[in-house]
Amino acid sequence: MGISAFYFSLLLVTVVHSPSVCGDAELRVLMDLKGSLDPKNKLLTSWSVSGHQCDGSFEGVACNENGQVANISLQGKGLTGKLSPAIGGLKNLTGLYLHYNSLYGEIPREISNLTELGDLYLNVNNLYGDIPPELGKMANLQVLQLCYNQFTGSIPTELGSVEKLGVLALQSNQLTGAIPASLGDLGLLTRLDLSFNRLFGSIPTRLADSPLLEVLDVRNNTLSGNVPPGIDVPHEALKRLVGGFQYENNLGLCGLGFSSLKACGASDHLNPNRPEPYGGGTPGLSTKDIPESANLKLNCSQTHCSKSSKTPQASVVVGVIVVIAALSAIGILTFSQYRRRKQKLGSAFVASDNRPSNDQGKEVYRKNGSPLISLEYSRGWDPLAEGRHFGGVSQEVLQNFRFNLEEVQAATQYFAEKNLLGKSNFSAIYKGVLRDGSVVAIKMITKTSCKSEEADFLKGLNILTSLKHENLVRLRGFCCSRGRGECFLIYDFVPNGSLLRYLDVKEEDTGVLEWSTRVSIVNGIAKGLEYLHGCKVNKPALVHQNISAGNVHIDQRHKPLLSESGLHKLLTNDTVFSALKASAAMGYLAPEYSTTGRFTEKSDIYAFGVLVFQIISGKRKVSSSMRVAAESHRFHELVDTSIHGRFSENEAAKLAKIALMCTHESPEKRPSMEAIVQELGNHVNSF
Repeated sequence: MGISAFYFSLLLVTVVHSPSVCGDAELRVLMDLKGSLDPKNKLLTSWSVSGHQCDGSFEGVACNENGQVANISLQGKGLTGKLSPAIGGLKNLTGLYLHYNSLYGEIPREISNLTELGDLYLNVNNLYGDIPPELGKMANLQVLQLCYNQFTGSIPTELGSVEKLGVLALQSNQLTGAIPASLGDLGLLTRLDLSFNRLFGSIPTRLADSPLLEVLDVRNNTLSGNVPPGIDVPHEALKRLVGGFQYENNLGLCGLGFSSLKACGASDHLNPNRPEPYGGGTPGLSTKDIPESANLKLNCSQTHCSKSSKTPQASVVVGVIVVIAALSAIGILTFSQYRRRKQKLGSAFVASDNRPSNDQGKEVYRKNGSPLISLEYSRGWDPLAEGRHFGGVSQEVLQNFRFNLEEVQAATQYFAEKNLLGKSNFSAIYKGVLRDGSVVAIKMITKTSCKSEEADFLKGLNILTSLKHENLVRLRGFCCSRGRGECFLIYDFVPNGSLLRYLDVKEEDTGVLEWSTRVSIVNGIAKGLEYLHGCKVNKPALVHQNISAGNVHIDQRHKPLLSESGLHKLLTNDTVFSALKASAAMGYLAPEYSTTGRFTEKSDIYAFGVLVFQIISGKRKVSSSMRVAAESHRFHELVDTSIHGRFSENEAAKLAKIALMCTHESPEKRPSMEAIVQELGNHVNSF
């Protein structure tokens, strides 16, 4: 064999075996990570040296088409270790999701070797130390989530070099120094949250002029100076910040246009292009001498400091300022710790007892792959992207109802199993707590269950946001995630469950409803349906299509609230029909549906009549004997025996008559909801 042939063979062997060599290297990195993230080897047992990281056996690991590790998704797993420097060896990683764990220690500088990384989620852990300035080298980073940790030091000015960064969340840490003006160079930045830290100085004008910035949250810091004109004067380029700029609890801030801010005096007008922690008029202290990050460090050894080039007066001033800042920091620390504790409790961000259980993701997520690929806080999936044609749908209304995925995750503690209220083939419902402390129910719907045409989807959302009535469950907002392929509807949480809970109740149970309460519930359901069927301003006439005891919720005052109103406008037809199977089995489906295949107001009224029978009798199953008892006025056979005859026969007669008319086989013989409400109102003193 010639020399050239020998080298060709050697090259061929190298090429053939290089994928396995690469795979072995990544496997070694993953095993190193396992040892550091899960030191007790209780949670990552599927990561084995005898396995292969790309065959689906490694929990939370996903590979690209080239067989290289591309995603690690271990959020909410209860990990208690550290992030190993070995992470820098996964050069093809595009997403790293380690949030909602109990990791501690510093962020290794080697993480900056992940030049392909787009999403870095380390929020809600116990990480500490400085934020590595090396993160500024990660050119493809789009989302950086470091909030709810214990990071100290200043915000690295180098982050202003990450050109693709769209979301930067650093809230609820212990960061000091000023806001780097370099963050204003981030042309794609849409969301910046620096709240609940110890930042001081002014808000850089360069930041206020960021072209895509929609949310700027600097609450609960010690910022001072004039709010940049671009923020408090909402000219055309900054209309997006109206409502998106949050600044409370910064006693030194001043500016026009905000009721809670004082007007600025002469001493408040600092250099508009730089963050300035000190007044510009301080003798001997020039603003150019202050580093942009404003993290002052003296050049000192253990016994003495090197001689400064500044004047003696400047040294004295600096010394005085440092002493004052130290004393102030003690008070600020106490206050901020209190606020942070209150904030965490109020937003369900508690990082210990209330963390998601280790197995919470089994039902919700795929075993492999990232649930948050290309997360877009302000856009959701494509239907809500900026620049798209909204087809006559009110974009302003939709904007007012939009939540971001971070808020939904936080509210549900990352969809913890303990917060799951129920699920079906196309949706799941979670209980959640928003940052303001209000309790909500979050309905998660798969994208494949939603209308495929964006115009139809938007029209459906527009209808949902238009519904406002005291007997409908209130929609608080919605969120669409292209990365997760899901849409979330956020409703007020109704504490007493659905009407089903009060049917087939045993006499000794405490859930037996009094007669007057039953009458009131019937009246409330009727009013809610009348509202849906009517054509109001900004609301079309609407058929509910799925009236059932499960979709009538009872609040703490026993007021009925209809749920899922208008939801069919958002869903595909096959999804709507599949959801009706349970309702049809319980007798809510009008008989004409089998021949027409259409839902009308009359089919809603039929289902309402079935509900009235259920409420009177206290039974889930409506039998023919109930109709016979109602027709013959034998109300003691019809009315729930658990209330021991304590009911009004006149009211029972009226409700029985309404139930019979509503469930008439002929749709034409059924009354309208308007007529029913009027009939119920004739005995206003009894209701």
